[in-house]
Amino acid sequence: MTSLDRARELLREFPVVDGHNDLPWALRKQVTYDLDARDIAVAQNAHLHTDIPRLREGGVGAQYWSVYVRSDLPDPVSMTLEQIDCVRQLLARYPRDLAPALTAADMESARGEGRIASLMGAEGGHSIANSLGTLRGLYALGVRYMTLTHNDNVAWADSATDEPGVGGLSAFGREVVREMNREGMLVDLSHVAATTMRAALDTSTAPVIFSHSSSRAVCDHPRNIPDDVLERLPGNGGMAMVTFVPKFVLQAAVDWTAAADDNMRARGLHHLETTEEAMKVHRAFEELHPRPVATVSTVADHLDHMREVAGVDHLGIGGDYDGTAFTPDGLNDVSGYPNLIAELLDRGWSEADLAKLTWKNAVRVLGAAEDVARGIRATRGPSNATIESLDG
Repeated sequence: MTSLDRARELLREFPVVDGHNDLPWALRKQVTYDLDARDIAVAQNAHLHTDIPRLREGGVGAQYWSVYVRSDLPDPVSMTLEQIDCVRQLLARYPRDLAPALTAADMESARGEGRIASLMGAEGGHSIANSLGTLRGLYALGVRYMTLTHNDNVAWADSATDEPGVGGLSAFGREVVREMNREGMLVDLSHVAATTMRAALDTSTAPVIFSHSSSRAVCDHPRNIPDDVLERLPGNGGMAMVTFVPKFVLQAAVDWTAAADDNMRARGLHHLETTEEAMKVHRAFEELHPRPVATVSTVADHLDHMREVAGVDHLGIGGDYDGTAFTPDGLNDVSGYPNLIAELLDRGWSEADLAKLTWKNAVRVLGAAEDVARGIRATRGPSNATIESLDG
């Protein structure tokens, strides 16, 4: 039996829990949520990284669907609600394949039924608009983690890709973390500054997650996790879910992206512009300087290092499919997870360790957050603190 055959066999018993997939945002951008135009019951290879046939081929057993909205757009709460509605429409449309899941027990039930447990994660504290009541509302609608920031700071937490603001978490930011603990909503530290990571670990009494981040020691990008933070995960009980985005996992891709961005700015263009002029400049740069290519081995290097630092009990997978324009060779879409598991088998990972990586750790962490929440709710009611009262 080949390593790939063994990987597929393992995934039949312990499928992948993926921490982050941006299909809802892709559906919003491409077809304004017209699910007839992007019927994921059939192959959508020309448009998406994700559809049900490829989720099945990839051995996915649970997916955190991101209800992401851009942090620079107005009315993020309404947009987040529209993203949640998109996920609900998907669940209603594909009940034979997608199972709504709110708890660790729901995840196990879906696995037993052979369906894909579908959970939701909000990507950025801007989705609550500085309101603990809105935070609780998102939880009531099914959101089970919230990334504290996206690419920009929020008023109460610093992002990895913005200038220093409050120095990690403000007093209100710490109250957000405590209220997430009370609700049973996982605190997601992907995208946040290292100061925010440390402050959240100091504050949270429940396990935290990194829904889609890799190792900063292996690839020096601020979106990745420093070793001193990884070292704290065993004490917290949380987990880091390795991402596949080339510019976060391959140092040559980090450097190439920085040079491409500088080239755009030198021509008076914002590095994120997608106008025809901007795309022409970008294509010309890429013709002169071919884009570095990440591989399955690149991602496995991160997992090897993260296992050494944090231990296998604190690792998972968060591919960021449909949230990135480029993917590693061999991990081109959601069908590729068996290739990563096969690579890890070839590197000596045991089947018991791989079962933790793909399934067991993520189920344990959500269940632990539920346990913490029950304890907190037995001792106090919801917080009605405001950012004005705590941060002035």
